Amino acid sequence: MAAYKDEERGTWYVSFYYEDWTGAKKRKVKRGFRTKKEALNFEAEYKRTAKADMDMTMGEFVEVYFRDKSQSLKDRSIKNKRDTMNAQLLPYFKDRPMNSITPAEIIQWQNTIIEKGYSDDYLKTIQNQMTALFNHAKNIYNLADNPCDKVKRMGKTSKKKMKFWTIEEYRQFMTGIEPGSKYYVLFELLFWTGAREGEALSITPADIDFEKNLLHINKTYYRMHGEDVITSPKTEESNRTISIPEFLKKEIQDYISRLYELPEDERIFPMVHEAVQHKLKQVVQKTGVKKIRVHDIRHSHAAFLINKGVQPLMIKERFGHTDIRITLNTYGHLYPDQQKVVADMLDDENIKSSGSTNNRSNVTNGDESTNVNPRQVDYIRNSSREQQIIGENSLKNGGIYGTEK
Repeated sequence: MAAYKDEERGTWYVSFYYEDWTGAKKRKVKRGFRTKKEALNFEAEYKRTAKADMDMTMGEFVEVYFRDKSQSLKDRSIKNKRDTMNAQLLPYFKDRPMNSITPAEIIQWQNTIIEKGYSDDYLKTIQNQMTALFNHAKNIYNLADNPCDKVKRMGKTSKKKMKFWTIEEYRQFMTGIEPGSKYYVLFELLFWTGAREGEALSITPADIDFEKNLLHINKTYYRMHGEDVITSPKTEESNRTISIPEFLKKEIQDYISRLYELPEDERIFPMVHEAVQHKLKQVVQKTGVKKIRVHDIRHSHAAFLINKGVQPLMIKERFGHTDIRITLNTYGHLYPDQQKVVADMLDDENIKSSGSTNNRSNVTNGDESTNVNPRQVDYIRNSSREQQIIGENSLKNGGIYGTEK
């Protein structure tokens, strides 16, 4: 190994060939090291991680893992995962070769972590990061076994009661904010669209079609390392276009008109999560309404739609869920008991049709003839998809909002 002095910049650099994990020979040049030792250490570390042998330490393989994931994970996800690994994995296994860590050691590690008194949710997060790291080593770099597969996972997802506001509670909250102000319009948008906070904070004038009452959600905003970051939404399905009611369009339009020559690509809500969170807490205390998180306003929109009879498929599309199961798992408990609904419907039909044959029609099936109430036939024929279309049309026409504002 050799390091070279850059006389113009006064720094050191390395230039070397290495063999990557496919066996291909490649050249690498890296500049800007303050000392010769730093340059040589970089070369040694790079050569080792590029080949990704499973006798490398966990500390070294973590860098390989994040290098491989750099194109598939968002910066914020990488930061969160790295923070967890730095705090809970590397203090115990940083200098241990990946192929030497045993299931027994994983159990000892779990016991140590559990003794710290973390919540079940956080324990599950820690376990997931450890398992994911070994899965990557096994699936991509031919590690023989994942030691986590042979032990019981620690932690679990706790079932917390969902918090949300009713329409009455939301209106009580809004009495504590000056109408037309930036926070007033932001909370209106959050409640009446169900947008995620980051999605709402990224919205620009170009994202709103004021003629068709449409909102295009195509990015998300957050802060990282003290800088504003705007990136693609959470998932592919999060890229969506949703209808907004007339009153909300006018509120947004009036608000934007008061922003001096705001460019089409500038955020209309130039604020950060902490500011929104602080305002929410402040107004909750002022109005005495139930305390919820900013994200729970999204749940409040879902609860409102469900109360108005909007079908799960429509909510899935409006919320940008990747799968209808996410919608049902998250909000299914808010829907009425469908078995009870069916039973009540059958009771209702039986009462209405009892004692009268005039209200019955014959439905023939082969040689058999069965008396069925026409309304029951209509109910059977009215598929769930048709009900969903009804819900979609109602929402697109602003129907579910008309009596609420």
